[in-house]
Amino acid sequence: MSSNNNPTAISPSGLSTITRYPAYDVMMHAEHWDEHTRQVVTARLYRDNPYRYLTTLEAESLRSWCSLLLDDERAEIIQFVLGHIDKTLSDGRGEGQRGTGVPPAGKLIRDGLKAVDATCQSLHTKRFFELDAEMQKTLMTDISGDQAEPASIWSAIPQKDLFKKLLQLSVEAYYSHPTIWSEIGYAGPAYPRGYITANPGQRDAWEAKLGDET
Repeated sequence: MSSNNNPTAISPSGLSTITRYPAYDVMMHAEHWDEHTRQVVTARLYRDNPYRYLTTLEAESLRSWCSLLLDDERAEIIQFVLGHIDKTLSDGRGEGQRGTGVPPAGKLIRDGLKAVDATCQSLHTKRFFELDAEMQKTLMTDISGDQAEPASIWSAIPQKDLFKKLLQLSVEAYYSHPTIWSEIGYAGPAYPRGYITANPGQRDAWEAKLGDET
């Protein structure tokens, strides 16, 4: 049973989601945003474009990976994350910085997913997305610690960098989705409305309130 400090909300997909702001919906305030911002944020609710970089098998492996990484199985949220990863890799945007010997994100992730699949086939005669969650978590943990085997598969793959890149892309997508904004109580863009209340402990009327606040 949920308490006021940890209430359970039901997402549109029907899955239970723990949130301290069960009644808050950031999209109720979209009319106060400028037109460009409104279009950008609203589009995040409906993104379902064909993949431009990822193959179907790569996308299915990432679907399982990202669901476990983010601890979220909601189809519409994870599909948004996959869309973000696909667009990022397809656009080939700059990465800011990359370690010596680490390949560009597209090659790192493509080669990494091939290694993940090869490992699963070698050890379990199954693809990554066909394994049970505990087997998937074990492999992900090994990769995060640069300990995945066999070495013949992973010798050319910087495992920690692969894990970090997928973590970065997954988290930046996840926390840009309006549904997640609502669940963590983020009130969305303040421009052009702006903040009025500036005293400690006070909120503007349009900001999220905890489940036990009136």
